[in-house]
Amino acid sequence: MTKRAPRHWNSPGGDQRYAELPEQHRFQIPAEAHWQVTRTRVHNVGKSIQSALREIESANQETLYGVFGDAQWSNKERLADHTLREMIEPFSSQTLSLFNCPEDELGIGYEFLIKKFADDSGHTAAEFYTNRTVVHLMTEMLEPKQGESIYDPTCGSAGMLLSAVMHLKRQNKEWRNLRLFGQERNLLTSAIGRMNLFLHGIEDFRIVRDDTLANPLFVEGDSLMQFDVVLANPPYSIKQWDRSAWAADPWGRNIYGTPSQGRADYAFWQHIIKSMNSSSGRCAILFPHGVLFRNEESAMREKLVAHDVVECVLGLGPNLFYNSPMEACIVICRMNKPKERRNKVLFINAINEVTRERAQSFLTDEHIERVVAAWHTFTDEDGFARVATNEEIREKGSNLSIPLYVRTASKQQLTLSEQPGTYGQDTLKQAIAEWQESSIALRESMNGLFEVLGNQ
Repeated sequence: MTKRAPRHWNSPGGDQRYAELPEQHRFQIPAEAHWQVTRTRVHNVGKSIQSALREIESANQETLYGVFGDAQWSNKERLADHTLREMIEPFSSQTLSLFNCPEDELGIGYEFLIKKFADDSGHTAAEFYTNRTVVHLMTEMLEPKQGESIYDPTCGSAGMLLSAVMHLKRQNKEWRNLRLFGQERNLLTSAIGRMNLFLHGIEDFRIVRDDTLANPLFVEGDSLMQFDVVLANPPYSIKQWDRSAWAADPWGRNIYGTPSQGRADYAFWQHIIKSMNSSSGRCAILFPHGVLFRNEESAMREKLVAHDVVECVLGLGPNLFYNSPMEACIVICRMNKPKERRNKVLFINAINEVTRERAQSFLTDEHIERVVAAWHTFTDEDGFARVATNEEIREKGSNLSIPLYVRTASKQQLTLSEQPGTYGQDTLKQAIAEWQESSIALRESMNGLFEVLGNQ
């Protein structure tokens, strides 16, 4: 007997009872929460919407619980009945079935809304949305493979996890066997991340909500879970975190030491390294430049260099982040470096690899290709990339500041200084680098002098 293909319950000749069978649907929608029921409400529309969303969450505890957030739909001062009816009716005129609107298109539309929100929300944008071209570059450098586990400890709207999926999709490789994991402190943001992955047709993922530093939730027994790939853009230099608990961290994450109360960057960095698989683990972290040279973290940085996990330090151009002209860096770490890269670090100065259009800065495909090519060749390129040995880095006090190793060509300096808003920027960087070098030399001279005086 040939099995009849399922039909839409609201199509001519459709079978509503067949469509309501639980095994036919990815999510269960209670009868009282159907769109047509909600659409007919004239009074207390917000309360009806809120009730429907809670009913759907309750019917899908394992997948959708809490995914709709805690928006105050019933607040009539902000969302009057007529406003909500005007919102509902345009959607009611569209057929949003997967046949008419595939999951990828729904996901792209949802990402557009996230980006639109980021564009309009000022400084809070980074919580939801990291410049996608930067995320794409990070993913290209890590090269996620089929069947690997991908982790983001501060996942926001799950854009970095999604980027790993898209990396395989672009290569026409199997992506459904990726295992995605993310932790996010903010309730609303974690809900956005889960919805983002659902709408892109991704099912094998876990997004959990809690503070990653205070309470990491991806654990196995007495140890943190280990992942093949970690992509992260931790919040920069946060001050509100439990430093005293970190000093005696039960998960053993303080492998290099305890950061200062005013900056938790190295706490996230150590958490990520402890979360990497010992043989296949690699990470790309978006950081402020300060982590490369700040004096208060020099002892931890010295241990980090000695551990030989840093593989690449990449400096990005300005204005790649919402409402901020700051220049960030990407740090690539690998637990098991190839033999030819051991005890070496590749420094890349990509400050000029940026394009600005319509008040938005981004990396073009050409920019990304140039950086990725330098990453693959892992050789010196005048004014752009340089390979330094760990011994050389230790001689500079384990300072990872890019200008100490990559000298920008004069022509590039001139071009950059002629751009609006960047006058003297490269010259200042060079001056800082030279000052740092002279400081190291002065410190060594002073130490030698004190030794001589101490022996007299």
